[in-house]
Amino acid sequence: MEFKSKILGHLQPFIAIETGDAYHQKSQFAEDKSTLKIDEIDEVTIHNQITEGIMILDIKMFFSKEQIIQTEMRGESIVMNFIYSNNLGTCIDSLEGEQFSIENTHNILYASQLKATYRIPALTEINYFSIILTPDFYSKLIHEDWGLHKKFSKNINQKKTGYLTPKFAPFTSGIQWVIHEIKNCTYNESMKKMYLEAKIKELLIFQLDSLIEKPNNEIEQITDEEYLSKLLKAKLILEKNFTNAPSLSELSRLISLNEFKLKKGFKTHFKTTIKSYVTQLRMEYAKKLFKNEVSNVSEVAYKCGYKDVSHFSAAFKFFYGFTPASFRKINLGAKIYLLYWDFFDILYLDFLSVDFCMI
Repeated sequence: MEFKSKILGHLQPFIAIETGDAYHQKSQFAEDKSTLKIDEIDEVTIHNQITEGIMILDIKMFFSKEQIIQTEMRGESIVMNFIYSNNLGTCIDSLEGEQFSIENTHNILYASQLKATYRIPALTEINYFSIILTPDFYSKLIHEDWGLHKKFSKNINQKKTGYLTPKFAPFTSGIQWVIHEIKNCTYNESMKKMYLEAKIKELLIFQLDSLIEKPNNEIEQITDEEYLSKLLKAKLILEKNFTNAPSLSELSRLISLNEFKLKKGFKTHFKTTIKSYVTQLRMEYAKKLFKNEVSNVSEVAYKCGYKDVSHFSAAFKFFYGFTPASFRKINLGAKIYLLYWDFFDILYLDFLSVDFCMI
């Protein structure tokens, strides 16, 4: 497999990786971290963990203006995709139309000789995490049970590029945690290989569980209108009070539903746990506060319902992949950059008006 990405208009790729087309049991992971500074603000940070038949890519990007990224991948691959950002435009050859990403969603892609174009929005922190596998290693992970996903398996057999499902699914708490463990792996050599391969399999299980429709009655049980109405009421209560969220027992009393049914029904219908949903709401609010206000980390933590700043910082980094302090710094830098150009725009207009009066 060979993976290359470059910014449109640049001759050299900012990432170029090559590894074997087949998995080898004895090959070790090589790790590389690099940062490409294009100017004072524009930056691409790359963290790779590569072995024969497996690529783990953690790419973060920030640009002051919209950029086009062109990506090519030689050979067949199964790509476990995890998107942390909204409005990332994706156009893949052989797939119709352009897709725009939804924050914190995932999917699995089969690609043969992949060619893709990504439209990166301006002034947005982009975090794209992918695990790229050769089909033979993927086959080992699923124990050659291609019946797990018949349509997707057919695409693979026919070498037809396509996603496992038409729509990306939201992250679960399990997915978020395993990605965190993969990104922060501290083992070396053989232990590193054992650990990462085990975590890739665990992550794939969470993905397949989230993406594949289950033929059981679990979802069918939530057809009772009154039951569904109570779950929707619980969701609304959390959305209005997430900074001071009620406990499970309090929420249970508020909607007149026992705790077991509330927990089970909420996870089944909304594809997330109550605790994870509250965390999601708090993290989205924190990101909004950092973008719209000149607040320090302690103030944002308090406004999001955290009494302990360290707990807020840990949750923020776990959810977004970077600390609130680093996000605030990047966001503040972007604002200063825009104010800088606004200032010179005003000077330029003043100059024109003075020049015009002298004519």
